[in-house]
Amino acid sequence: MKKIISGLFLSFALSVPAIAQYESPLKIGDAAPEIAFNNPEDKPLKLSEINNGRVVLLDFWASWCGPCRRANPRLVELYKKYKDQKIPGAKKGFTIMSVSLDQKKEAWVQAIAHDSLAWPYHVSDLGGWEAKPAQDYGVRYIPQAFLVGPDGKIIGKYQFAEEAAQDIEKIINSKGKKEKKKA
Repeated sequence: MKKIISGLFLSFALSVPAIAQYESPLKIGDAAPEIAFNNPEDKPLKLSEINNGRVVLLDFWASWCGPCRRANPRLVELYKKYKDQKIPGAKKGFTIMSVSLDQKKEAWVQAIAHDSLAWPYHVSDLGGWEAKPAQDYGVRYIPQAFLVGPDGKIIGKYQFAEEAAQDIEKIINSKGKKEKKKA
């Protein structure tokens, strides 16, 4: 029995560092790779067009992902809180672009409706883990999110999208600090 427990502990201990050491190849300040796929209505959407003048939260998720679905209510609250905020340097404010790793369109579309993901920017190539955006962004687990500034550069990387709120607040509050310095 001790050998079994020791073996389980050892295998767990060896697997944890591999997960903990994983790092997306993208760094803060890197240009966000283009994402250009169809939305559920089969209309093409491009990150570069959505991002032009906006802060965009890229949310990688899937309909079959339990942690993603449990996180979606918090993501919806984040969107509601910041979608109409004035953001310094971002004339068009804030939005979310959801990138699905689904392979079944019907499940993807149903999850968007069921979870009330109200923002208009949802894309997928229905490629699952082999989806080009997942490869480009080094996504090895979901949920995972990236905050992209209006200049197209990555501002932050997060396990859960709502973790971006702190960085969004910093951007919003940076305007007030600049105005105080001028006075």
